[in-house]
Amino acid sequence: MTPLDDILTVEDVTKTYASGLTALRGVSLSVRRGEILALLGPNGAGKTTLISIICGLVTPTSGSVTVDGHDIRRDYRKARALIGLVPQEIALEPFESVIDTVRFSRGLFGKPRDDAALDRLLATLSLADKRDSQLRALSGGMKRRVMIAKALAHEPRVLFLDEPTAGVDVELRKDMWEVVRRLKADGVTIILTTHYIDEAEAIADRVGIISGGEILLVEEKGSLMHRLGRRQMRIALEAPVDELPHSLSRYNLERGEDPATLLYMYDEGGPAIGALLADMAAAGLTLADLETRQRSLEDIFVELVRNGGPGRGEGGA
Repeated sequence: MTPLDDILTVEDVTKTYASGLTALRGVSLSVRRGEILALLGPNGAGKTTLISIICGLVTPTSGSVTVDGHDIRRDYRKARALIGLVPQEIALEPFESVIDTVRFSRGLFGKPRDDAALDRLLATLSLADKRDSQLRALSGGMKRRVMIAKALAHEPRVLFLDEPTAGVDVELRKDMWEVVRRLKADGVTIILTTHYIDEAEAIADRVGIISGGEILLVEEKGSLMHRLGRRQMRIALEAPVDELPHSLSRYNLERGEDPATLLYMYDEGGPAIGALLADMAAAGLTLADLETRQRSLEDIFVELVRNGGPGRGEGGA
């Protein structure tokens, strides 16, 4: 399989505002053509500043950004024409129709009128039956789809989705995930920012984590989950223990919610579960129940942000 080439390259971008606040610190990032990249980070991490710089809305203090070979500052028009941006806030003219709104956005980029192309776009976003409806008559989820249609009207190849499912219910969120998958199938590269970690876990190809204006990690989701997504075993004992036997110290067992519960974090490189259970039996501890689970992407995210990245807690990338 031929490796995907990069459609977006951010090199050593720094942004310091006039107030003295440094929002980005030497950020470098490459986004592959046709992938879904989820960019995760706490509030104030620098996500919005980074997106604003890539979209040409904010000027970086230093560094460079290229979109499909076009520098965002030296060749602004060509670079910007390749980008679609869906902001978190829904900003639509309530008395306009869906088709007129999307048509206007296409015209802003100098594209000739092509209602057939726009009708295909509306169909992809499940908006075909709302084509002539006024925007004020649409639900919040439908309005968010219209925002995506506006961003795609000029046929960009890179789409930024800033919190695309904020404020919508669980069912609509899953519908939106399907929309994103269809856009990817059509060849659109998608950069997604989200506070819903399960969203990134469900649809992203790669995950980037940003905190304090620095990229902590960018990695294939599957590889990240395999490398850092250690398993947890919850061990319920028949009777509580005040102090763990010294013979179990190598397992680094943790106390659970009560004195009769132990937690064991393990991975492929750790001591075998069979050995742990045998040593527990030899120490006179009787099991009442066992439960195992895989650490989620949210667990990994929280730990990476707390530790300042891999290598300070989990082990380097």
